[in-house]
Amino acid sequence: MKVPSNFPRISVIIPTLNGGSRFRELLEQLSLQTVTLYELLVVDSSSTDDTCRIAEEFGATVITIRRDAFDHGATRSMAAKQADGELLLFFTQDAVPVSHDLLQKLIDPLLHDSSVAISYGRQLPNSDASLFAKTLRMFNYPDKSVVRQFSDRARLGLKTAFVSNSCAAYRKSSLKQVNYFAENLIFGEDTCAAGRLLQKGFKIVYVAEAPVYHSHNYTLSQEFRRSFDIGVLHRVEHWLPETFGRAEGEGLKYIKFELTMILEQKKFHLLPLFFCRNLVKFIGYKSGNRYGTLPLWLVPHLSMNSNWWQKSVKR
Repeated sequence: MKVPSNFPRISVIIPTLNGGSRFRELLEQLSLQTVTLYELLVVDSSSTDDTCRIAEEFGATVITIRRDAFDHGATRSMAAKQADGELLLFFTQDAVPVSHDLLQKLIDPLLHDSSVAISYGRQLPNSDASLFAKTLRMFNYPDKSVVRQFSDRARLGLKTAFVSNSCAAYRKSSLKQVNYFAENLIFGEDTCAAGRLLQKGFKIVYVAEAPVYHSHNYTLSQEFRRSFDIGVLHRVEHWLPETFGRAEGEGLKYIKFELTMILEQKKFHLLPLFFCRNLVKFIGYKSGNRYGTLPLWLVPHLSMNSNWWQKSVKR
């Protein structure tokens, strides 16, 4: 594709840690896109495999940091500030574009409406995804695109600020207005940035026509720890639920959706696991939201981001 002279520069930013073959797939698909990238930045947390070599093979600028220096917000902010692009596209190392026009579809809302600060793509389940992983992707990433703004919070609640940096595009000038991504978060830097941008009057666009393959088959233990961290995020960044609404309402909608999928597909043997998984997630979220009442030595063992607790203990 020949890029017009007035076409905005695009920087792709990917944090990595031992990305392996999946990371190579991502870079291969990015190299085949109909839109030309201005730069590819890879921020690597001292991988011990060939991640850096693969990145350089595809022309990436590699920034290496200590593994214990990684911070979901600060690391991405550092790369965003260094990037020369006017549009910043973030991917995780395991999100693989489905089509060659993904980048074009993803940035289209930013090109056509200056009030749009973020657009993010659809996530489809991997070929090995369990029914639970598939259902979660269907619930969070439906087949219809949506534009959201601050006034939608009365109707959508916390979902209004939902965004995923596994596949998202930001207008750099807008992101700069909220000082990029918040530092020292257990995770959820994307949602926090989205919330601040919505408060400033910007819009978020979910682009169903820009899909990537990205899913996880979490065990019961991982479900607990993931939910625990969400609870911690909503306690530490309490302005999110205070501004947009509590998470429980959206959680109940998902439980109903998941149960409907199991019954419609007649996967009755999954019902015991369905109840166990949702009970575990509920207990995990509530525990994380009350982490300040738990023994300090215990908390890191309940978290998916256990290293965070070594750097930041908040009560």
